[in-house]
Amino acid sequence: ITESLAELYERKAVSKAALARKSGMSEVYLHQVFSGRRTPSRNRLLCLCFGLGASVDEAQDLLRHARLAPLYSRDRRDAIVIFGLSHNMTLGEINDKLYAEDADTLC
Repeated sequence: ITESLAELYERKAVSKAALARKSGMSEVYLHQVFSGRRTPSRNRLLCLCFGLGASVDEAQDLLRHARLAPLYSRDRRDAIVIFGLSHNMTLGEINDKLYAEDADTLC
């Protein structure tokens, strides 16, 4: 996961401070993830995807590399997440949408 996340991070050209802010996590946690000392949960990885402005395909690729369940369009919550990724929503916007739909927020 560390390699594929680092590769996506390099392509998106965002600072780690900005990524931490946009993905709702601390810089310390983010550095631990990038160094391989921490493994993010599915929700945290999706938060990173929103912070990076990842596409649905990029998010699916990261989930696959992390051996986590892919986003499944027939799952209501996952469908909302897919919608958010495909429409370049922010983490705050997608969490608001999830909350409004009585679904668990990402972070």
